[in-house]
Amino acid sequence: MAEVVSFRKDQAGKAETVPLNVSRKDAVLRLTLNNPPANVLSISLMRALRGALDAAEVDDDVRVIVLSATGNVFSAGHDLKEMTRHRDDADAGRAFFEETFALCADLMMKITHLPKPVIAEIDGLATAAGCQLVASCDLAICTDTSTFCTPGVNIGLFCSTPMVAVSRAAHRKQAMEMLLTGETIDASTAKDFGLVNRIVPKQYLTQVVDKYAAVIAAKSPLVLKMGKTAFYNQIDMPLEQAYDYTRGVMVENMMTADAAEGIGAFLDKRHPIWTGE
Repeated sequence: MAEVVSFRKDQAGKAETVPLNVSRKDAVLRLTLNNPPANVLSISLMRALRGALDAAEVDDDVRVIVLSATGNVFSAGHDLKEMTRHRDDADAGRAFFEETFALCADLMMKITHLPKPVIAEIDGLATAAGCQLVASCDLAICTDTSTFCTPGVNIGLFCSTPMVAVSRAAHRKQAMEMLLTGETIDASTAKDFGLVNRIVPKQYLTQVVDKYAAVIAAKSPLVLKMGKTAFYNQIDMPLEQAYDYTRGVMVENMMTADAAEGIGAFLDKRHPIWTGE
């Protein structure tokens, strides 16, 4: 396993290390949050994660990304201690708060716009921006003991940026329930709400996620890129506009070498050989 480590200086000028463990098996890249005990999304960790996603985007050997975490907390969201320290800044922390939320929004949009599928593997608590991270991924698979919440309302800080991802993943009224009550929901409820795709026993989590990732990674990388891009482009369009847009995508897809190969392989009853063209 390779390890990517980012550095930043704390208020005392000391270098802080925030590890993001990075490993790859075949075409599946695994990014593991390793910022114990709560895997908080500090500035350092968000920068490291964004950098790893940037590298994955241009790496032709990577077709699917898995986001996981060490410990029993997937992510507790933003580093509130880090943010509170900056209230002593001359501007009462405004510049740092702006930097934090801008970087977080940029990270979440990066996941959405990345032309490769991203799967969240959750074992434990995903709260606030950690829940936002789960909701931003294309797929989410969790253990039966995982829990989720957007509890900002409980501490006087409404989860407005997590709301963007959560309200697009969960049903509207369920998203509002999470945001207004701040209460924690269990894995079964999260699946009912639409936040996760599958719930599996803890001992099988990585095995199931790896299987999903491998199945997806075996597809044409060009088709995955076209499909993911089209999905997020059409999702908020009016019905007629969505069909106008996607029929154009289908035509362009049909013109690719991989479509010709895939259809030919299906008709010939053989496995396709993808070229990404």
